[in-house]
Amino acid sequence: MPAIATSAQTLSAPPSPPAPKRWPPVIWALLIGTFAVRAAGFVYPYLPYRLDELHLNTAAASTVLALWGAGWFIGQLLCGWLADRIGRRTTLASAMAVAAVGFPLLAEAHTPMALGIAAAVSGLVYDAPRPIVSAVVADTIPDEPGRARLTGWRHFAVNLGAATTGLVGGALAEPVGIPVLFWCNALVCAAFAVVALRVVPPSVPAHAPGRRGHREAFTDPLLWLLWLASLLILIPVAALFSVLPMMMAQDGLPPTAYGWTQVASAAAVIGLSPLLNPWLARRAKRPTPMVGLLSVSGIILGAGMGLAGLASSTAGYGAAAALAVPGEIVAFVAATDILNRIAPPSSRGVYAGIWGTTLAAAVLCAPALGGWALAQGGHHLVAVTTLMTGLLGAALCLPLTALLHRPARTPRASA
Repeated sequence: MPAIATSAQTLSAPPSPPAPKRWPPVIWALLIGTFAVRAAGFVYPYLPYRLDELHLNTAAASTVLALWGAGWFIGQLLCGWLADRIGRRTTLASAMAVAAVGFPLLAEAHTPMALGIAAAVSGLVYDAPRPIVSAVVADTIPDEPGRARLTGWRHFAVNLGAATTGLVGGALAEPVGIPVLFWCNALVCAAFAVVALRVVPPSVPAHAPGRRGHREAFTDPLLWLLWLASLLILIPVAALFSVLPMMMAQDGLPPTAYGWTQVASAAAVIGLSPLLNPWLARRAKRPTPMVGLLSVSGIILGAGMGLAGLASSTAGYGAAAALAVPGEIVAFVAATDILNRIAPPSSRGVYAGIWGTTLAAAVLCAPALGGWALAQGGHHLVAVTTLMTGLLGAALCLPLTALLHRPARTPRASA
């Protein structure tokens, strides 16, 4: 079992040389670019409002949103695969160029067919930087503490960007119109494409994998256990954006109340990230992956978002969202730490792409599970199912730990 051999070798290998104290320019450019495209990422959160403006019926609007979700899922796989095959720079620049064209099409389309095509194309590239940047970070930062520290700050940048999206979009949507916001999103992506061409190294990774390398990724039991555990752990995160507003609406709270829960979540991320990131970086110095911390994050997220099912006021919902934040930060850093340790250098893109589909899948699963729980048992059943989802994800870390500690048979080249 080659995948197990890789992990066992990683666990027993001597520590990597320490990373430089200062990040190289490519890392700063990608970190700032990650913040910029998420801060201007108006297309995803405001697409339902755009469809409502066009007076689409429920079936047509649901189809367009489903095509977006399918594109997001496939895009993670495609961009990760292309990052290994044709290079990080080419893939990132091309994906952002497609976004610069696709988002305006989504802004100007009016028919269900045109909207569906534009949504599928836009979904493919909306979250494209995630697996590509993950691969570049793993290529550039030589040690696990440095990678963990950077992953924490990437998550900080994404959340700060999302908070900016809500504030700016909420202020500008009415005076300038949602199509203008989509055009702004496209312009920022176009600028990021230019930055990628200028700062990301053009070389294709050495020993670019062929079909065998990617076939191993799709049959690696470590990767799929990590994928399933991450999916279950991230469903409570996705519930913050889908199930939470449904429950608040049933309690008669206005949309502005939901906005305050987003502010509480963003404030917790901003306040806790500078405290947790250094601690997580120190934890990454250990020779073993952060499987235990990933398990703990599932418990925190399940319990934190589960408390939302017991809330009935804006303050209660905001507190639940904020209490889940430590689990969210730890989950992304811990999962990325495990991913970096099990992925062969030549397949980092495809490994990151496969793992990146967990968030897209969670976005699809959370409203379906939450909607069922609301219909069958109300808010209390939502609390139970959210808690159980996090606990099940945490439990899956046990076989993942056992598999990581199996002895190696056929060592594979490490980073």
